[in-house]
Amino acid sequence: MAKKKQKFPYLVGSKWTAQQKIDGWRHFLVVNRKNQGKWLFAEMVAACDPNIRFWLNATLLKDRSQWQAGWQSLKDIAELNELATGEF
Repeated sequence: MAKKKQKFPYLVGSKWTAQQKIDGWRHFLVVNRKNQGKWLFAEMVAACDPNIRFWLNATLLKDRSQWQAGWQSLKDIAELNELATGEF
């Protein structure tokens, strides 16, 4: 029997920047994943505070208004937002 294709195969270990601070932090690392039926969840941990952790529906990571892949600086976020809105 063929193996079912895994959604987000490189999710664990990926780095993300929140557009808005979450518990005072913007930079997060995915440390775990959990499949629940048709849903996929990612366990996020703040890069600078391992006590800040939460589970998130992984499809929300595709929403660029909430998350950016990688660890971005505030300047990078502002530039990406300008490009997305067409304001220079």
